[in-house]
Amino acid sequence: MTAAASLIPGLDGIVRHSDPARRAEAARLICELFFEDAAKLRASHVALFDDILIDLVPYVDTVARAELAERFSLIANAPRALVGQFARENEILVAAPVLRRSHVLDDDVLLEVARMKGQGHLLAMAERNVLSTGLTDIMVRRGDREVVRRTAGNAGAAFSATGYQALIKRAAQDGVLTLTVGQRSDLPDAHLKELLAGSLDVVRRRLFDLVKPERRAAITRAMNEISDDLATVGGTRNFVPAQHAVLTLHRAGKLNEAALLGFAKSYSYEESVAALAAMSGIGIATLDRLMSGERNDPVLVIGKSIGLEWATVRALVLLRLGPHRMLAPADLENVRVNYGRLMPSTADRVVSFWKTRQSG
Repeated sequence: MTAAASLIPGLDGIVRHSDPARRAEAARLICELFFEDAAKLRASHVALFDDILIDLVPYVDTVARAELAERFSLIANAPRALVGQFARENEILVAAPVLRRSHVLDDDVLLEVARMKGQGHLLAMAERNVLSTGLTDIMVRRGDREVVRRTAGNAGAAFSATGYQALIKRAAQDGVLTLTVGQRSDLPDAHLKELLAGSLDVVRRRLFDLVKPERRAAITRAMNEISDDLATVGGTRNFVPAQHAVLTLHRAGKLNEAALLGFAKSYSYEESVAALAAMSGIGIATLDRLMSGERNDPVLVIGKSIGLEWATVRALVLLRLGPHRMLAPADLENVRVNYGRLMPSTADRVVSFWKTRQSG
């Protein structure tokens, strides 16, 4: 500390009146003094270094700041305010090392960064040894595909019920994420069932092969429950009145897209399915099974096959959720984009396959 004390009296003048180069050099020298004695420093001494460096380090060039951030990220008693300053930097080369591993960053700083910064900052945080539920809630909501996959694969990450719901919703469009979430040891059985219900058969089989033997029993139970649930739903719907209503419209020459849109917007499920069956040639039982699933893909395929406008497809997507649920705007926009990209020829082939299976 002797050398540090000899520098301190002149520091105020350096900070206030010196040129950037001299400030940067002073920062470098003081950081080296800290690194030499870090293991022996008391909390009051660390605080002193913190007060000094917080004003000087910003004058160090980006590469040098990144090197300092890397070194400070490995020190258990690193200056807290300085490390927080590194974490808040827009330059990811500087922020990433402390976001990945520094133990002096508290949750308040991490939450602030998660809310305000970009995907590079979120990706760096996804590698931390421990992630709180509050932090993962934000990361799953704001993160891109790679951030969410990395967060879900972090064994030290904790997820709230809300966080798991968001993960499961995103996993419906991401088989890799389904496999990652499904292998988490802390995934409750109820959430496992939701995850499997929204996944493809090939993904379910792959997950079954990947998990530990004791987890396979939970997957088997969940799949049996899903099958029972689908059977129950199919058995309780009465499509006869809806078929009569659709037949009346057809005879009057009024069974068209406008009628289907009206059914969907009024959340008349049976009438919507009966109308779609008449317009597409797919059987009601098959359509009911497809519409009752967790994925929106069948709605897009059928809509594209019979040439429905996006407004009608949108209403059918929302119909599946019911009047008290709503897709997030970003998710709905993804559905719209996918519908625009779907080729009619592809949709026709899928519909032909469904018709073949139902006749078989």
